[in-house]
Amino acid sequence: MKDIALKKFCRKRGCPKLTSDKYCEDHKNQEQLYNQERGTAAQRGYDARWRKARARFLASNPLCRHCFGQGKVIAATVVDHITPHRGNVVLFWDEKNWQGLCGTCHSRKTAKVDGGFGNVRVLGNL
Repeated sequence: MKDIALKKFCRKRGCPKLTSDKYCEDHKNQEQLYNQERGTAAQRGYDARWRKARARFLASNPLCRHCFGQGKVIAATVVDHITPHRGNVVLFWDEKNWQGLCGTCHSRKTAKVDGGFGNVRVLGNL
């Protein structure tokens, strides 16, 4: 008997098609175009200079700000830009715009801000 992979919904929001990949055939090209336009992490500023600044910031801010506000002590593993920089270099490097978050809180915030999981994209300051 052949192994049959379970199909899942296409990751493109609102697409009802089932696929064994991330995206259905209609949306595979859109994902590739998005990734080309977005650029690599290094092209977006997350390079060696960022990794050093990130390590220094997390050493000084070791706890997740959101969890700590809820009375939980969870290590921060991500330096989050409070207001998304969207390519603005000044905002990218402004440490007053940085906060330490755990991976869970960062994922939740990013999904909310960027419109993931059916949420509406938030514009402006958070």
